[in-house]
Parts: sequence; structure tokens; C-alpha cells
Amino acid sequence: MSKATKVAIVTGGGQGIGKCIALRLLEADYAVVLAELDEEAGNEAEGELKQVGNVVYAPCDISDEASVQAMIADAEGRFGGIDLLVNNAGTVVWKSIDDLSLAEWNRVLAVNLTGAFLCAKHCAPHLRQRDGSIVNIGSTRAYMSERHTAAYTAAKGGLVALTHSLAVDLGPVRVNCISPGWIEVGDWKKKSQRYLPEHSDEDRAQHPVGRVGVPDDIASLVLFLASPKSGFITGVDFIVDGGMTRKMIYVE
Repeated sequence: MSKATKVAIVTGGGQGIGKCIALRLLEADYAVVLAELDEEAGNEAEGELKQVGNVVYAPCDISDEASVQAMIADAEGRFGGIDLLVNNAGTVVWKSIDDLSLAEWNRVLAVNLTGAFLCAKHCAPHLRQRDGSIVNIGSTRAYMSERHTAAYTAAKGGLVALTHSLAVDLGPVRVNCISPGWIEVGDWKKKSQRYLPEHSDEDRAQHPVGRVGVPDDIASLVLFLASPKSGFITGVDFIVDGGMTRKMIYVE
């Protein structure tokens, strides 16, 4: 392929928000590397997305430095450069702090936070060469909590802070974050777990915009943040949640 083509790495790109981001990047003429730990999801997404553009599934555990280095080296060798890193991969353990083990805590932080650090660290030399950028996918859990999400919440809070730290360290490479709220991914999961989303009037009414979010709400902002149109924006976290974090809730 031509080395002039833009190249994106999307971690966790095999399903969910990551898969939608990958699709929209392909439609915008990016070549896309799906850095994905789930082999079933990765192979399936590659097969589906090949109909749209130049995409490759790269097996990768982003919490493992050697795995990250191998994935990035393969992307560089295959496509001749890297223009965009989307740190999207994540995992959550739903347990109270009384039941959450240290191993579970460490795994959640390793994937959601350390993985973003490793990918940014090893992509940075390539991004500098191509005037590239990084978009981290955080969560509104960095600003508000529900029960039994201590590790995930801590990791996403760390990712928001890591974003502005990287923006200062890596400039002029731009680094921004998107913190989604409730995004329905049922119809973007791998086939073995896919389901048709259904939402009640109460679900929709929780959001000032009147609906639950969809992956395209996030993907469209990724495209903007990766484009020259956002060339003066860095170190910023964008909350995309239909207004939920701005809505005061009182018990009546």
C-alpha cells in the first residue's frame, strides 16, 4: 500500500465501540490495525471489515510490553507508519472492594491504564514522524461511580490524567480523551454475544438528549480529534454521555 495512506491502531477493535471506530476510520480511508486479545472477535471483525477497507487483525495483549512492541512493529512494517493510536481496549470486574482480589485489581489497571501507557510509549516515535495523534477512550466513571467498580473507576480516572500528561510530554503529538457514558454496544458485539438492543422510556428519559448513546457517537468524535480540524486541541477529555453527568438527581 502507499505510505501516504493514514494508518490507525485501534486497541480492542474486535467488537463494541472499538469495532465501530475501526469501521468509521476505514470509511475515511485509513488502514486499520485491530489490536485485539479476543481471537474470535478479532478474526470475525477482520473478515467483516475487509469488505470496507484495508484492515488487519493483530493478536495483542496490551498489558504485556513484548506483545505491544510486536504489534506495533508489525503495523509499522506492514503499512510504513502510524498516524493514529486509539487506546480503546478495556475490561471491568464487577465486585465490591471486600470481594475484589488484588489480582483482579491489578488486571483491570493493567488493561485499562498500563496498556494505554505501553501503546502510547511505543507508538510515540512513529507518531512523531507522521504528525500523528492519540485518542484515549475513558469513561464517565472517572467523574461519577456506581457500586462495585472500584478498579475500573480508578483506571479510567488515571487514564484521564495520563491524557494531559502525555499531551505535555509528547507534544506536538496531540493526545486527547473521550469519556463515554451509557453507550449501547449489543449490536456491535461478536456474533456469539450479539443481541438486539432494547431500551425503556425510563432508560431514554435518564438522558437529557432523550436517548441512549450508540458507538457512532464516539467514533465521530474520534475522527474529528484525529483530523487537522482539531489541530489546536490537546490534553482535553470530552464527556460524551447525553448530558447524564450534568443532571442532578434527587430522591423524592
